[in-house]
Amino acid sequence: MKKQQLKLLTNFIGVYIMTSVFSWIESDGIVQIIIFASTLWLINLLLRPLLLLVTLPINMLTLGIFSLIIHTWMIMLTDILIRGIHISSFWISFMLAMLIIAMNLILKNFIETKG
Repeated sequence: MKKQQLKLLTNFIGVYIMTSVFSWIESDGIVQIIIFASTLWLINLLLRPLLLLVTLPINMLTLGIFSLIIHTWMIMLTDILIRGIHISSFWISFMLAMLIIAMNLILKNFIETKG
């Protein structure tokens, strides 16, 4: 349960940072960012394992790098589903995916060293 809460938190923080710093991601407000982060967490929880299983051969050939592309697709799907947030391109979604993954690793390591 703690791991899923951490992922939800990193989704929120990553989207909030990207909307605050860059003009390529537009949002209508903090409520839309919370809804976007929650929906992204839910999509990653339900749909991502299936996509990782289907794309396992490609993922093995690219030594896991393709999982970043899958995460980018999940962000793009969430962008399509949620009104109030607009991500302008694939590459911006890719940057957001990299930021969320990096923050997830940093927070996970920080919590493991504290605990």
